[in-house]
Amino acid sequence: ATASGFVTNRGFMEKIIQVLEEKLRVAMLNSDISVLDKLISAKLLFTNHLGYLVSKDEDLESHKNKVFTFKSLELSELKIINLETSAIVSTKAKIKGFYSGSEANGDFRFTRVWSNESGDWQVIAAHSCLVA
Repeated sequence: ATASGFVTNRGFMEKIIQVLEEKLRVAMLNSDISVLDKLISAKLLFTNHLGYLVSKDEDLESHKNKVFTFKSLELSELKIINLETSAIVSTKAKIKGFYSGSEANGDFRFTRVWSNESGDWQVIAAHSCLVA
């Protein structure tokens, strides 16, 4: 591939990841289990802001049971590293909502790994932390 072909392909892939990140944001905001199920890999390794390792089933169950309810979820500072069949994303999230019935607001940073190994882009790994 030529350098210009690589840049075009890279730009296209970056656009795909941006669209997927927006789909994920909206699905999280609305606890849309069917969309989350499609976007999250069965192999998910998610370390949440408390240091707990969360599986796909546990994550979906939390949304089903309304453990998390979002009033708003705003993303900013999106950075994407494109790899051949995966992408690494870093983003800042301003979250307003409730966790187990208690108000939970804050700024978080998420790192996600999107993988296309199954033919569909899915989040295979993620990490979140509270921004001080």
